[in-house]
Formats: sequence, structure tokens, C-alpha cells
Amino acid sequence: MAGQQPPVPPPRNSPDPRAWALLLGSFTLLMLGYFTLPLRLLGQDRPGLSWVLFGVVLTGLTGLLLARIVDTVRGTGRHPGVWLAFLICLSLTVFAATYYVLADRQGEFIGLETRLDSLYFTVVTMATIGYGDITAAGQGPRLVVLLQIAYNFVFLAAAAGALSRTVRSGMETRAAHRDEHGHEQHHWQGQHRGHHPRDRRRLRRNRRRRRDG
Repeated sequence: MAGQQPPVPPPRNSPDPRAWALLLGSFTLLMLGYFTLPLRLLGQDRPGLSWVLFGVVLTGLTGLLLARIVDTVRGTGRHPGVWLAFLICLSLTVFAATYYVLADRQGEFIGLETRLDSLYFTVVTMATIGYGDITAAGQGPRLVVLLQIAYNFVFLAAAAGALSRTVRSGMETRAAHRDEHGHEQHHWQGQHRGHHPRDRRRLRRNRRRRRDG
């Protein structure tokens, strides 16, 4: 229709509410599984299986993180920021579950008794705060702590940087889209001025005044 303002396409990197809702739901299920699954079935009765499973899961997470980081850098893939946020949470949950399983053996940890203690210790280790209220006393827990510290500095730091870059890029894209839309709207109004009935009436009155004068 003549004079009608054309629709404005959404920005390319606009956030998808469904993707972030899926992230929230996945995180909820992850925490539900962490606090309810019988994790200590893989404790001191099956130490070999526990270490193998930990290594396999950590290796798989590393591969997924690297793939999503590459997608973020190249600008490919769907919702890389959502994937990165979930994989970071999943990695921390894996370390927390490992600490909880190791704490089942007497003398391995000092001050770690519950799953919440394990999650708290994981986050504190990631943040390199070290309050000293929970201590890894055994060789196994200390090995896992060293692995987590190295994992944090190499992979989680890179993933967090890529996630920050994704968020910043999305904000810049939306700001540029708003500026471009404002410019296009101003240009459209300048081109179609006079098509509105009020503008046509105003033009007729001006012509009539000039003719009468």
C-alpha cells in the first residue's frame, strides 16, 4: 500500500527467548539430577569405573566447549552463547559430583559432607578464593582440584571470554539496528510526507492562502 511504512526486519543477532528458556529448563534439570541421583554408587566400591567415567565425561565436555568456542569466534552455529553458558554450568556440576563421590571415603575431604558443600567447594575453587573451610586432604581430591584449576584457566576462561564476546556483539548489533531503523524511518517520513490526510489538508490550506494573497 502506498505510503505505508515498510516492515523492519529484526536484527540478525537478536536473542531467541526460546533458546534462553531452554537453557533455564536444562539448568533446572541439571541441578535436579545433581541433587537427586545416587552419585555415590560410583564411590569407593567402584574406584576404577569412577575415574574412567570422570575422564570420559571431562574429555567430551572439553571437545564440546572447544567446538562452541570456535563457532563463536567464526560467527557460525545456532545460539553459541546459550550452549557455552550451559556447558560451563555442566562442567562445574561434573567437578562438584566428583568431589561428592570422593568425599564418601574417610579422610579424603575435611569439611565436605553434602552435595551443596561439593557445589560450594567447586565454585570457590573456580573463583580461586579459598576460604579454608573445606580442604582436600587425600591424593585423589587434590588431583581433581589441580585438574579443575587447569581446566578453569584454559577452557572455562576461554568459554567465558567467548560468551562475553557473544553478548557484547549482540548488544552492539541491536544498537546499530536501532540507529539504522531510526535513520530509515526519518528518510521514509521525508519521502512520504504529504500522503497523510492531515498533510494533504495542510497543503491545500497553504495553496489556498497563497492564491488568495
